[in-house]
Amino acid sequence: MLSLWIISTGVFAGEPSTTDGLLWSKIRGLEYRLKAGFNIGGTSPLPLPAEIREIKSYRPGMQISIEGNVIKRFSHSHWGMLFGIRLENKGMKTDARVKNYQIVMESSDPENPGHLEGAWTGYVKTNVKNSYVTLPFQAVYKLSPRWDLKFGPFVSFLTNGDFAGSAYDGYIRDGDPTGEKANVSEATYNFSNDLRKFQWGLDLGGEWRAYRHLTVYSDLTWGVSPIFEKDFKSVGFKMYNIYLNFGFGYIF
Repeated sequence: MLSLWIISTGVFAGEPSTTDGLLWSKIRGLEYRLKAGFNIGGTSPLPLPAEIREIKSYRPGMQISIEGNVIKRFSHSHWGMLFGIRLENKGMKTDARVKNYQIVMESSDPENPGHLEGAWTGYVKTNVKNSYVTLPFQAVYKLSPRWDLKFGPFVSFLTNGDFAGSAYDGYIRDGDPTGEKANVSEATYNFSNDLRKFQWGLDLGGEWRAYRHLTVYSDLTWGVSPIFEKDFKSVGFKMYNIYLNFGFGYIF
């Protein structure tokens, strides 16, 4: 019985128990959270340009995120600071009808094969699936015993990038909309190697404590930096990551 008591209370070789560690953190205003959720949104130009005439289909796919947070509460205040690390995927599949859409592509059309660059009119399918390590830094306001509001910047590091697609059933004009016309039944493009490795943006969200240890959260992450490198010219406009991250969390 004595040995069971020693093990259960952590009084062994002077090592503190897990409960002691959490108590130590609570006294110092520290709180630990583990979260799992999904990203839904898009990688899109802002605003939507006139070249994109119709979105025929959109599929967000299964974009998973896993996150760990440390929250520091300030004494006698509703305010605190959040630091975290998030492993996440951001992606989508779209099919759109476009006109005079500036693009670089590789044609497999028998009549006009090879490298083509210019103003495309027709249809474009795009598949985006990017993996990031994201570090959020947020101010936290305790609105009530159950509600936390959060706002602040984040930085993301691209670990795996995939931005590719196809153009079909249309024509391309060499250089600009007034150039020589070439009909193309099918072509492909892949800009994965042009994705920016470092990105940053803003994160706004809220978290509701449903039970003592369980929370439900939602965050809007808005990319401020474009997803492609500064010298990228293969698409005629800048594109940004805009995603809603939602899921569940556990408070230790």
